[in-house]
Amino acid sequence: MGPEDLAHVLRPFANSLSPELLVGLHTADDAAVYQINETQAVVQTLDFFPPIVDDPYTFGAITAANAMSDVFAMGGRPLFALNIAAWPANLPLEMLSEIFRGGQDTVARAGAVIAGGHTVTDDIPKYGLCVTGIVHPSRITTKGGARPGDMLALTKPLGTGIVTTALKAEQAEQGDVDAAVASMTRLNDHAAEAALKAGVVAMTDVTGFGLLGHAFEMAVAGGVALRIRLGTLPLLPGVQRYVADGVAPGGLQRNRQYLAEDHNGAPRASWPVDAAAAQLAAALDPQTSGGLLIAVAPDHVPTLIEHAAALEQDVWVIGDVSQGSGVQVTI
Repeated sequence: MGPEDLAHVLRPFANSLSPELLVGLHTADDAAVYQINETQAVVQTLDFFPPIVDDPYTFGAITAANAMSDVFAMGGRPLFALNIAAWPANLPLEMLSEIFRGGQDTVARAGAVIAGGHTVTDDIPKYGLCVTGIVHPSRITTKGGARPGDMLALTKPLGTGIVTTALKAEQAEQGDVDAAVASMTRLNDHAAEAALKAGVVAMTDVTGFGLLGHAFEMAVAGGVALRIRLGTLPLLPGVQRYVADGVAPGGLQRNRQYLAEDHNGAPRASWPVDAAAAQLAAALDPQTSGGLLIAVAPDHVPTLIEHAAALEQDVWVIGDVSQGSGVQVTI
């Protein structure tokens, strides 16, 4: 579901508040956070979708990494997860078992466990997880908090939606698919750890709304403008070629339309008319299990890079925060 439709559906429920609900519908963040005592809060999130790759085990692994990413983005640690699956009666149950195995192995890599789940019969296969984690109430990392002068960093290359769309169209090269799968199955635990050690001031994970869509959410939450330099964005192998061939997931066009629309008298995001097609497409591309978008004070950037390197975690500085509103894209 696109950001505009989702906002419309959730609008009647945004005022459902309680003192213990530290992060909920009223803040539009990555996961819900509910405080249980002075030193502990529960982080909970849910995500599921149809297969984006052919191999069942790999699909399960990608889905689990994607679902747990929201907990990492909130500064939390996953504890356990529940499987959610819809499965057609005419598909082998062995395939569903492989999906579950991929999810279980990935959850285990995060130090968490699968504790159960629920399955229904449906014409279209879908898999996901409800993930429960824990975080200290004073160490929650939300989308808000970025201030003018902060720097922006990204921890995974962009283009998973473009590559998987090319795969569905039988246009993708195997090496490009392998690189996208490696990115999507990589956990965001090390990225979050490096960000926390560097004193992150705001953080979110990059998923279905694309880099620019989630950047806009951070801009709104912080009451600031985010400036992103297209030339600094890391792209997955093959993305430039597929964009040149006209490959574009439907979600990319929805993200473009949403961001180009006015918000308080100005577009949610603006970009130069001569922006490089592949880089702009990647910035709008709906990601599955994308990286973290991190805002950090400029004097803490070396610390972020140092800790990321020690954890063998990539990080790219892609922009900064300024006064104003919305997202401003430069070349």
